Amino acid sequence: MLIRQAVESDAPKLIPVMKDAEESGFMLYGPGERQMKEEPLIKFINTLNNAPKSGFFVAEDNEEILGYLLLKAENLSRTSHRAMIAIGVHSNSRGKGVGSKLFEHIINWGKQMQLHRLELTVIETNEHAIKLYKNMGFEIEGIKRDSLLIDEQYVNELYMAKIL
Repeated sequence: MLIRQAVESDAPKLIPVMKDAEESGFMLYGPGERQMKEEPLIKFINTLNNAPKSGFFVAEDNEEILGYLLLKAENLSRTSHRAMIAIGVHSNSRGKGVGSKLFEHIINWGKQMQLHRLELTVIETNEHAIKLYKNMGFEIEGIKRDSLLIDEQYVNELYMAKIL
């Protein structure tokens, strides 16, 4: 498995992976809520990859994209040491080390970029993701109460972070 920065030509292969990840019900976008198109995704990949201390990364095996991880740093002098993470893994590849490999890569990459803090949020009931994040050294720092409305129910998100 290869972890690398996404390129424009990845967009057609990324769209089904992102849609599949959203079908899990654990992403910010609900299942079927976002209509992804190649051109906006290409622009987003380029924007992230050209921003300081940010990037769009993919896990690839035999030219198939298995998952992705977005890392978005901030630009203000007081917050430029931190970055937010979003990750998605195709359902066929979950539980096979894809998420761990993506995190290992961006933790090392983040250190090289002189990031000090990685942050993410996760739906409180997403036990598999929370376990992965804890295994990668992330700690729960707080709760965003009733942060999301999913199927007419308010759901908490957990704030998690890792100091590099």
